[in-house]
Parts: sequence; C-alpha cells; structure tokens
Amino acid sequence: MKIGLFGFLFAMWALIIAGGGILVTILGPFSISGYGDLDLLLTSILKAIIAIILVVIWVLVLSKLKNWIFKKEIKS
Repeated sequence: MKIGLFGFLFAMWALIIAGGGILVTILGPFSISGYGDLDLLLTSILKAIIAIILVVIWVLVLSKLKNWIFKKEIKS
C-alpha cells in the first residue's frame, strides 16, 4: 500500500514541478506581435489556454495513476 501511495505522491509532485518549469521557461517569454493593442490580450489568452490544457492533462494522468494503484491494491 505504501509504495503505491508514495508513487502517486511522487508523480503528483513531479507533474507539478514539470508543469511549473514548462510554464516558466517556455510560456513565460512567449509573446505575439503584429496586432497592435491586442498583442498583450492575445498573448494572455493563448498562455491561459495552454495552461488550462496542461492542467487537464495533469489531472487525467493523476486520475489514471490513482485508478491503477487502487485496482492493484484491491487485487492484492
């Protein structure tokens, strides 16, 4: 039981750290230009959409991992 729970916690923190790293290193300096006053708005919207997609992916991965751990624990 403890290995499964610790594995889940490790994966959760790894995804949080990886997601933060991706957002800071890749999305942080990203900018759109050529649209005049809308540059900042379009950049913010695109960054928000990418961040939301990453959060959804992270939640799905953690949900699958949780289900796999609990199925494994129920069988044993």
